[in-house]
Amino acid sequence: METRRLGRTDMDVSVVGFGGIPIQGLSAVEAERVLLRAVDRGITFFDSARAYTDSEEKMGRALGAHRGRIRLASKALSRSARGMRGELEASLRNLRTDMIDLYQVHSVGTLEELERILAPGGAYEALAKARDEGKVGWIGVTGHSRPVLYKAIETGLFDTVQLPFNPIESEWEEEVLPAARKAGMGTIGMKPLAGGALRNAGASIRFSLTRGIDVSIPGMDSTLQVDENSAAGEDLSAPTAEELEGLRKEKELWGEKFCRRCAYCMPCPEGLNIPFLLLIEGYYTRYELHDWARERLRALPKTFADCIACGECLEKCPYDLPIPDLMKDAAERVV
Repeated sequence: METRRLGRTDMDVSVVGFGGIPIQGLSAVEAERVLLRAVDRGITFFDSARAYTDSEEKMGRALGAHRGRIRLASKALSRSARGMRGELEASLRNLRTDMIDLYQVHSVGTLEELERILAPGGAYEALAKARDEGKVGWIGVTGHSRPVLYKAIETGLFDTVQLPFNPIESEWEEEVLPAARKAGMGTIGMKPLAGGALRNAGASIRFSLTRGIDVSIPGMDSTLQVDENSAAGEDLSAPTAEELEGLRKEKELWGEKFCRRCAYCMPCPEGLNIPFLLLIEGYYTRYELHDWARERLRALPKTFADCIACGECLEKCPYDLPIPDLMKDAAERVV
């Protein structure tokens, strides 16, 4: 596995890291097996979040014996100093460590939020104090909005920036990534497979790693995925012309308005697994995997038609997807 220095930090990390969302769906034993496989394959950067239910706890349980050779990153949604301090303390307990290498302000979506975070009594104040106390190594910011993250970079206060980067969402390389590089910030690419939409994992990850991303963090919930994704970090050649053409066709197939499976919309009050349902719909419609989709729908306790259009998911989706409308459409079409 190749390694890189993460911007101006002192962290040399594997170019392929571990995104912590999918292990929420695994048992503690299964999660440990996947996480330890990642360590065996040379992955040294593990990213979680307070919002990812028990992801931090599973990482803390599985990775404790390897703490000296890995880097832990987490993040929290709190915007106030008091709230962020509480979230950080919970992360320290869950991850079973006295210092988290990188702690990030999670999913900053508006300039008003950023102002609140940086104002006196804001979340940044708590993280700066924790850094001085040795509880946090470096401070980062994550999000999905190009104007907001560009402004965060301009402040000069953050050491890293985490953003979605893949062959479908590559606009970041026009202004945001060059600005981050100029500022000496580390760049972390989430969703390198666009939430599972892109099927050529190796080409997609290498696309990110050769276009300005320091470390790419696909989410993984099986040892097979770990093996496939980590292999991309052992060969940093750019995708071939043939691979790029395949990625271009998939980009055309999916467009821009589709679910990336970040799961920020969860939990659904009606018990729907929204990200998985929309993945099924995407594969049914775009790849015509009709039997595959029907088989998985039969195994679910609730499907598209069970959506009551309460709208609770709408304000949570960073991509502004009309989720109730998508559910209604899928209920009529995926049969």
